[in-house]
Amino acid sequence: MKQFILISLFCFITTQFSFATDIIVLGLFKGRAIVKIDGKQRILKKGKVSPEGIKLIFADSDVAILEVDGKQQEFKLGRHVSTTFKKKESAEAKIMPINGMYTTAGFINGHPVHFLVDTGATWIAMNSHQARSLGINFRYTGKRAMVSTANGVAPVYRVILDKVRVGEIELSNVEAGVLEGNSPREVLLGNSFLNRVEMQRQGQVMLLKQKF
Repeated sequence: MKQFILISLFCFITTQFSFATDIIVLGLFKGRAIVKIDGKQRILKKGKVSPEGIKLIFADSDVAILEVDGKQQEFKLGRHVSTTFKKKESAEAKIMPINGMYTTAGFINGHPVHFLVDTGATWIAMNSHQARSLGINFRYTGKRAMVSTANGVAPVYRVILDKVRVGEIELSNVEAGVLEGNSPREVLLGNSFLNRVEMQRQGQVMLLKQKF
């Protein structure tokens, strides 16, 4: 019950603005496209989003399908398009404290979790039971090490999480530590995630902002 009592309410803020952008397809390959966006050359991979907010949906040697402001468009080699769309300036999450603790809903590799924000934790940290429920085969994929905990020195398995999402902030290849047993009781959102976002305090509110 404690975990549910501590779960904070959170909201997301996305500041948007309209702007014009020029897109030219310079090269096409299977699953990749070389695109010039507002004069900057980008190599886009299928499913990835450029810093300008352009997402490659599909590409082969003949055509690329790009998603611009939620709409998919077909591009041939050399095609030039000037368009206006809204781009997210940033993805943010506001986390409200409850009883002095910051907890928030999130996802690890697509699985829902509840995080306890811990700025003193080196990595995202979880116990072995939580890792198994998330489908993390830490004994096979992890590197074993020793760490100091409140209960003394304990073994930990260092693993890489494919995706970690908090609010609208999603990061790839995030380091985590899995400890044997029941500790920590909650999944800790540590500095392997927090150091890759901007973290601010607005009064008692913790604001996380994705870096681009």
